[in-house]
Amino acid sequence: MAILIFVLTFVVVTLIVLGVWVLATAEPGQEVIRRRMEAVRKAERRGDVSLELKLARDEMLSSVPWLHRLMLHWAWSTRLQAFIAQSGLQMKAAKLVLISLVIGMASYLLITHSYPRFPASMLVGLAAAGLPFAYVAWRRQKRLRKFEEHFPEALDLLGRAVRAGHAFTTGLEMIAKESAEPIASEFRTTFEEQNFGLPLRDAVLNMTERVPLIDVRFFVTALLIQKETGGNLAEILDGLARVIRDRFRIYREVRVRTAQGRLTAGILIALPIFMSVALTVLNPNYMKILFEDPSGPMILIVAGTMQLIGSMMLWKIIHIEV
Repeated sequence: MAILIFVLTFVVVTLIVLGVWVLATAEPGQEVIRRRMEAVRKAERRGDVSLELKLARDEMLSSVPWLHRLMLHWAWSTRLQAFIAQSGLQMKAAKLVLISLVIGMASYLLITHSYPRFPASMLVGLAAAGLPFAYVAWRRQKRLRKFEEHFPEALDLLGRAVRAGHAFTTGLEMIAKESAEPIASEFRTTFEEQNFGLPLRDAVLNMTERVPLIDVRFFVTALLIQKETGGNLAEILDGLARVIRDRFRIYREVRVRTAQGRLTAGILIALPIFMSVALTVLNPNYMKILFEDPSGPMILIVAGTMQLIGSMMLWKIIHIEV
């Protein structure tokens, strides 16, 4: 009976929050249509109305039609789908949201059933619900870092193709066939877009949206300037590849010099969590007081907040952008 009450409480609270969210973020029908047309016509969004042919893609947010229509009312849904696509996962935005809700509800019920007097069980459920999004963010960062690391090789291949007399689009096709992932898939998409009729300018600009890296923006900017003013494209690509390699060399040197600091930060961040889990396993009665005593949950909340602030400060100190 108690579990049923917990489930109903969680469902009611979730529905209330979602209802308020829908009312607060809902857009008029004409605005939804306008935003959807802008999402599938990227070239038109940039203000180039002279295009004769535009490439429209079907970016479904869910395989369930009514859920897809519902998510179109939220401005964050298309950004979430783009975020997932950048991670390389073949997943719809609605599926990720549902997985997050299930994990959050399961964690909430588990904590509430084990510690009925623990008032911060909802916070634990919300933290657990954020784990799928954290995994997607980790996959996205890993994929973008791999793309950035192998990007100079793709530029070298493109430069050699141009220097050998091949067309630029042929060089894109060569990269798509001979390079590793994720370089191959992104250049294959760019090649297919222009091959299906989208102007090369818009095809490479679409690439900057799919791969939000400063090196890709440099590449596209240099390419567009060369198309407008002329010049030796092979030399431009060689110079850009050399700059990217030098930046990665400096980045690796920085990581070597900050290795001790990163290790210390990792130990300091993980130590309280490890000790809490170890004490719970070795002596449950010792940690049980912390959950059952009236002042225990407040102590946990304050400690967790301070731990989060300290972790953010340590991450800011050891994370150096190059």
